[in-house]
Amino acid sequence: MSNQPIQNRERRRVLQAISGGAALAVAAPFVITPGRARAQSGGKMVLVSYGGSYRTSVETALVKPFEKEFGVQVTVIDTPDLAKVKAQQMTGNIEWDVFDAVGAPGAQGSKAGYWEPLDPAMFDAKDIVGGLKKDLVPFYMFAGGVGWDPARFGPGKAPRNFAEYWDVKKFPGMRTLRNRPSETLEAALLADGVKPKDLYPLDLDRAFKALERIKPHIGQWVTETPQAITLLERGEVNFSYVYASRVRTQTGGKYAFSFDQALLGTEYLAVLKGAPNKANAMKFVQFAMRPDRQAALMTLLGNIPTSRKALPLVAEDARKWMGNVDNPNNAILNDEYWADKFDSVGRRFKEWVLA
Repeated sequence: MSNQPIQNRERRRVLQAISGGAALAVAAPFVITPGRARAQSGGKMVLVSYGGSYRTSVETALVKPFEKEFGVQVTVIDTPDLAKVKAQQMTGNIEWDVFDAVGAPGAQGSKAGYWEPLDPAMFDAKDIVGGLKKDLVPFYMFAGGVGWDPARFGPGKAPRNFAEYWDVKKFPGMRTLRNRPSETLEAALLADGVKPKDLYPLDLDRAFKALERIKPHIGQWVTETPQAITLLERGEVNFSYVYASRVRTQTGGKYAFSFDQALLGTEYLAVLKGAPNKANAMKFVQFAMRPDRQAALMTLLGNIPTSRKALPLVAEDARKWMGNVDNPNNAILNDEYWADKFDSVGRRFKEWVLA
């Protein structure tokens, strides 16, 4: 038997699974063994996720291994759309099974009753960062913060937290912010001295007042995520609000990202209420939360696994782009707050940007 530490052996197995598409069985009381799974499963299901390289990663780390282990045929549809979920729920014509839901839309779907309840016994709830919701399981987290080109701005020449991002005298130059209220208003309040634990409910007047100070220095309000780095590459801005995983995948790690402070957003998995293939959908969600599957997917995506047991299994070059979710300087976006406020605050934000 190898004398390598167990973590190293497990990490090697995860990497082998990514490259070969093999499915790993992790010993846990709630995991069905592969042989019994095939005997009890089969059939089909529909996963609604995203396109491009994201879809390729999901298919490699989750879909193909799931199909092999459970004998279930998975159809992947791009671009989750909560409006289509609403239409399916209203008509009773449910066509989808599992929904890959980002932050506030996931919480909005929960409030509207669009998702099936989840059995806590399916998961190792104590292992999940952020905790299991009644009908949503945190799938992974993404870190948003300050990014820059270290070839242009060496040590001490770039802001490393939101207060410094707002300090245009010490760190002159153009910046970016997201063209939406969530994340942007939180960043403004953190810059203005609000502690992460005291962010919610957001002091909107204070947030917009803080935004007024930096508005003249915003080179572009970013609508499409890749733009945040593209603007850096073109030299159109000096610093940018970016995502750590994007810096890794879009620049090959050539640019810098500060983990001194970040905004952490959550991606969820949900099963549609009345899903035609509910049993297989539940199996898939459970499968996607296994530490080995989380590690395989996050090694490819560079996002943060919500399974704490998965983090040591992630490849080292990806793990260094994940930071520390327990850093007290970080703030986790409150999706329940935004489920109620996104539309009304969004209108105010859009009017303010255009004013």
